[in-house]
Amino acid sequence: MEKKLSKKFIQKQRDRLIKEREKLISQIATLKKDDPFADPDHASDNAAVDTDVREQIGHETIQAEIDDLEKRIREIDKALMKINKSGSYGICELCREPIPIARLEILPEAAYCVDCEKKLRK
Repeated sequence: MEKKLSKKFIQKQRDRLIKEREKLISQIATLKKDDPFADPDHASDNAAVDTDVREQIGHETIQAEIDDLEKRIREIDKALMKINKSGSYGICELCREPIPIARLEILPEAAYCVDCEKKLRK
């Protein structure tokens, strides 16, 4: 059985989560700048069909990356809320057992223990 998480460990995880969140927000901003649809002249530029297709694919790829990063930010926000308000950080949302410290060190925003994560992915 895992021991209770120390205040020092939780504070370290909080700091890591905040830093990771800031990094993800920065990555999203960069991706949005690189989006071919971000150019205000895009809608009116009478580009060749092949250019339009490349821009569409580029936009969809960037949007998929942004969606993944935003999902991760939501997971981080949820973990931070658990740390800051509910005090339930490190408790599996499914079985209510402690999430192993080793898992939290690798994935500080983990909401489930490994066994429950596997059950959910089936």
